[in-house]
Amino acid sequence: MSKSRKPAPTPKANPLPPQPGTLVGNLGEPIILPEIKIDGFAAEAAKDGKIKVWTKLALTSDDPIFHRMATNLIATIKNHTAGISVDFDRTKVMLLVIKPGKHSELWADTAAMSVAAMAKRALEAGNVVFENDIVDVIAMSFPLVEINKEDRVFCLFRQDWRFALYFDTNPDKNLSLDEFQRSLGNLFRNLKYRHIYDAIESPEISEKLLKAGWFPFAEIITSEFPDLIKHCEANLDLQSVEERIIASFDEERLTRLLQRWLAKPHFASREVVLRSAVKNFLAKDPVAVIKTIVTEIEGILNEAYRTQNGVGAKGKALREFAVALAERKAGNPYTLLMAKPFAEYLEKRMFADFDPLAGNGDAASRHAVGHGEAKAESYTQVAALQALLTLDQFAFST
Repeated sequence: MSKSRKPAPTPKANPLPPQPGTLVGNLGEPIILPEIKIDGFAAEAAKDGKIKVWTKLALTSDDPIFHRMATNLIATIKNHTAGISVDFDRTKVMLLVIKPGKHSELWADTAAMSVAAMAKRALEAGNVVFENDIVDVIAMSFPLVEINKEDRVFCLFRQDWRFALYFDTNPDKNLSLDEFQRSLGNLFRNLKYRHIYDAIESPEISEKLLKAGWFPFAEIITSEFPDLIKHCEANLDLQSVEERIIASFDEERLTRLLQRWLAKPHFASREVVLRSAVKNFLAKDPVAVIKTIVTEIEGILNEAYRTQNGVGAKGKALREFAVALAERKAGNPYTLLMAKPFAEYLEKRMFADFDPLAGNGDAASRHAVGHGEAKAESYTQVAALQALLTLDQFAFST
């Protein structure tokens, strides 16, 4: 009698593909080492048996002490990695997590890494993101590495041609993961966009940019602004690069700006006015753009201030309010939103005083425009775009 055959097993369905924006796993496993005893780094030479010790610090390879500290950290790790092949010279991101009383985990280019950024435009999961979509970098993290409150953390990484080091030996056994991630984000931003910070900090370059009315506005900081820097560094006339920037602000791009503005309640109440300004820019009517925008900015700020505080304000109080909002939103005053430098830019440009008797007013000054004292030749398409970008800066920060 023949045996009946068992039915063939039903093939298992393939697992669903990972959803866009989700991390499936790290790039590899950590190297498990014995617990490494590092309580800090000497901040000075020992004097009379006393010494200051850094237990938490963030620094880059621009800092003189960086190379000594990084070298000593790597040497200490190497003492615990005998027989383990790790090419530290080629490692781009090294993360060391010390589990007190247990072991240490060394991740050498194997931990999944995430950078939290602020984007210029609306993005859906799975969209391709380009550098010129980025407005600011908020944090950097290792979302699939377990890091607990009692752990000590050390992160050494390279970005372009610079390095950064962050460590927290956590003597209080109360590690702040948020602070760790934000500190890494600050370091990443510092390395990635060092050329922009250098330009702003250079009196010669910043003075040229200011005189021409330019600032690292959020909309152009990672796209057109580096070209402005290069022209200033080479002492070249800005006309050609300005013409390219003007041309890049076509109807599609300006529509994106307008949508960003109207998402804010204190902008949305002025929709008719703002649409008129955009329409006039496209029509190459800088007078109408400037007359509209520079007289609306203070009203927009005042409405945002009144919403938060119940009463209105004016002048310097409004500008300080806008800067404080930007600092709070980005985490510090020197992110790519450039809250502090922007406040200085406003004081020297849009809210600058002028002497009507000297006839030195131009379209960059709200006061000169409002009093009809701006020179006719200063109403240019470049000045009109700078007014729009100044308004746009407030849309990011308020």
